[in-house]
Amino acid sequence: MLSGGCLCGGIRYALHAPIEGMDHCHCSMCRKAHGAAFATYGRVARSGHQLDDDEGLLERYRSSDAVTRSFCRRCGANLLFEHAAMPDAVFVPIGSLDGDPGLRPEAHIFVGSKAVWYDLQDALPRHDAYPPGLAD
Repeated sequence: MLSGGCLCGGIRYALHAPIEGMDHCHCSMCRKAHGAAFATYGRVARSGHQLDDDEGLLERYRSSDAVTRSFCRRCGANLLFEHAAMPDAVFVPIGSLDGDPGLRPEAHIFVGSKAVWYDLQDALPRHDAYPPGLAD
């Protein structure tokens, strides 16, 4: 079982299902939400994601018609990404995990909108949007 949480510790989560895939997302929304060149997310079955928010700190923001992002209203840490086309999955930011997820990123996605000042240096597959079959 993996666990993680926000910067202030007010929200914690546990993963009771394996991370099914991990990608570096370069879309402008992920870049702005994380304040970084890209965000690394892992896909987990919704039924295997347990959130502990006793203080009621989780805030949701609908960043597009299909995507809702959740974060801690106290410290601002990103904690969850949900996509309408994938109702049985949630995406957790890998940087919010307490330990090693046991797998490594599989691809760069949304490279068509990546930061112009960031150069990709690895050999991972690159997709201008979602990889085929992910968000159909």
